[in-house]
Amino acid sequence: MRPQRIATSLLLTAFFATSAQAAKFQIDPAHTSITFKVPHMVISKVKGRFEKFEGSFDFDEKSQKLDNVVVKIQADSINTNQADRDKHLKSPDFLDVAKFPTIDFKGTKVIYDTAKPKEVQGKLTIHGITKDATLEVEYKGAVTDPMGVRRIGFEIETKLNRKDFGLIWNKALETGGVVVGDNIEVEIEGEAILPGKAK
Repeated sequence: MRPQRIATSLLLTAFFATSAQAAKFQIDPAHTSITFKVPHMVISKVKGRFEKFEGSFDFDEKSQKLDNVVVKIQADSINTNQADRDKHLKSPDFLDVAKFPTIDFKGTKVIYDTAKPKEVQGKLTIHGITKDATLEVEYKGAVTDPMGVRRIGFEIETKLNRKDFGLIWNKALETGGVVVGDNIEVEIEGEAILPGKAK
């Protein structure tokens, strides 16, 4: 075999060996939370969460290479512990869940810091509008639980301006300011598992 062919063969072998180590993890809803905070009447913040969501990504535990990050949230699962407010948030004034049932994120690029994933850049769709978004990522480690399921822990943070997604409803306060602030803080904390039964 010619030296060039030998080199090509070795490179292909190394590539497929590395790729084979990556596995597709699925977000475990039973051990994951998606929460947010929004300024309310200038003086405080309203906290809420989404109850129904799913997601997956490819991850190599050895190299910590991350790829194909996808998250889908059911918009009508929003919960701020106040029924009337939740009804308003689901209405056309805000998320308009009847017309736009899901909130979607698809990663396009991963930024690393000393080989560890630091940021996931991608496209975020809310209220039918798609914008660039960056998720700050922290990998928390991996374990195998007593049921034999492989788990990894993660924390994600991002900040959004709701007006970028057409969520413009508001009311002015007599004392100055508005009812709802523009900037939203989002946190995702939890676990992802290899396909199988979650504990």
